[in-house]
Amino acid sequence: MRILVVEDDVNLNRQLKDALTEGGYAVDVAFDGEEGHFLGDTEPYDAIVLDIGLPQMDGLSVLENWRRDGKTTPVLLLTARDRWSDKVQGIDAGADDYVAKPFHMEEVLARLRALVRRAAGLASNEIVSGTVRLDVRSGKVTVDGQSIKLTSHELRLLSYLMHHKGKVISRTELTEHLYDQDFDRDSNTIEVFVGRLRKKLPEDCIQTVRGLGYQIAED
Repeated sequence: MRILVVEDDVNLNRQLKDALTEGGYAVDVAFDGEEGHFLGDTEPYDAIVLDIGLPQMDGLSVLENWRRDGKTTPVLLLTARDRWSDKVQGIDAGADDYVAKPFHMEEVLARLRALVRRAAGLASNEIVSGTVRLDVRSGKVTVDGQSIKLTSHELRLLSYLMHHKGKVISRTELTEHLYDQDFDRDSNTIEVFVGRLRKKLPEDCIQTVRGLGYQIAED
């Protein structure tokens, strides 16, 4: 999953990026509203962390513009604890959830997992496909109850496919959602990771749809 963090505080921006990267996400960052608006408008993110008090363009204006343009990406708003009005305005502007500063990183991660899960129509942190189970909270994957070891990129790929069970995902879409904007993207790498995953998962778990991409079929 690919996340955008829009936060002007350099230290907090770095802390968010580090925590999200450690949590298994590909992360892009912006430090002002104009840059954040541009990235959110042009890049395919799975969720966005957006601060309200931004230079150049405030967070609520950024969010309102995205929603006016039809962008449906889940947005987690960062608000000041003593400004309840910000929370109300944020929800009315189209935010999906909010976290008040100061906050614990674990709460941000939990709320982002919930936003991504709801966007995929999932009710639980555990996604199941046949004998394969993925716990998105811990990143643990089991097959027939036995834990299997995956690299971070293999886990990202499997997680994206399982969040979109039944949908055919192109290599381009996988590349866009698995890597941040600074990564040297090569869609051929996706084939390599799919090949590695197939050796660790049951036969036909990841299906190739010729000329279109890959999918994990609905149960």
